Amino acid sequence: MTSDPVNPTAPDFEPPAPPDADVRAQAQARQLLLTKPTGALGRLEELSVWAAACQGVCPPRVFERPRVVVFAGDHGIARNGVSAYPPEVTAQMVANIRSGGAAVNVLAEIAGAGVRVEDLAVDADTDPSVSAYKVRRSSGSLDREDALTHDEALRAIAAGRAIADEEVDSGADLLIAGEMGIGNTTPATVLVAALTDTEPVAAVGRGTGIDDEGWMRKTAAIRDGLRRARPYLRDGVGLLRTVAGADLAAMAGFLAQASVRRTPVIVDGLVVTASALVAEVLAPGAREWWVAGHRSTEPAHTIALRHLGLDPILGLDMRLGEGSGAVAALPVLQGAVATLSRMATFDQAGVSNNAAVDGEPEPV
Repeated sequence: MTSDPVNPTAPDFEPPAPPDADVRAQAQARQLLLTKPTGALGRLEELSVWAAACQGVCPPRVFERPRVVVFAGDHGIARNGVSAYPPEVTAQMVANIRSGGAAVNVLAEIAGAGVRVEDLAVDADTDPSVSAYKVRRSSGSLDREDALTHDEALRAIAAGRAIADEEVDSGADLLIAGEMGIGNTTPATVLVAALTDTEPVAAVGRGTGIDDEGWMRKTAAIRDGLRRARPYLRDGVGLLRTVAGADLAAMAGFLAQASVRRTPVIVDGLVVTASALVAEVLAPGAREWWVAGHRSTEPAHTIALRHLGLDPILGLDMRLGEGSGAVAALPVLQGAVATLSRMATFDQAGVSNNAAVDGEPEPV
């Protein structure tokens, strides 16, 4: 189902079907037949079963066309000293990602993933190749005004849906959402605090590396934003309009639509995971199509992951964004899938698996 970002309607996402339960059972049974002790590959076994259920086939296929989409946008709150970098860096980094010079480009090349960057709300004129879905320049300052108008929020959600559809229709079999925007951990933390009922002081992190004074300014902004967000806890569009921004709204639409299109997603850090919280409001059950790539150093990220029930693959103390943590986890996921699909069974290898008890194979 494709939405038109030019003529937005209410975000009526189709209820996402869950990953295939029968194939999940087949994958779990296959794990017992492989030449290893039961459970010996630890979390890799769980990831491989999830991938098989998402693909609807066992044994699963190693992902052939993983795609990273980096959603870029500026935020009015960044002018209030909540980041260690000036807002002008957003446009500069969009150009850097477009030319292949960012960390996400390097990591994606190693992992065999393509990278696409989209300007949803950068406060500058960017190349037409990355601004087809642009909603506006920057957002309102969430501590005192709405980040978006209602129509802008709908346009941004529709843009994310359309981008997901484009990628899936072009053959993407795994999606990764990334982000680029100075100050974007502030709206992300507001969303997390609002949807998990967390006090700002427990959720606020250092973002790009702010000092103590910057942390206090950021905490005050999040407190004020949270006060404005609370009336919309059950209204995903209202939350995005009030305290998010076009980039976060587009990511929410992207993540929700990926689940509708039965396409698995590796979720990145705080900003993407905050958008995922809203995507789950827009399309309940979408979370079953996601796996967390990593746990960042931001306190709100751990809170959001716990709320979604997502256990991150990596814990490398990353806080870069761009989708970099999710891309770093991609080779681990690919390895998990490969073990389930390519390892020999006991019968194939002629390896004894000892006796069977009640028909179940014993581990070696």
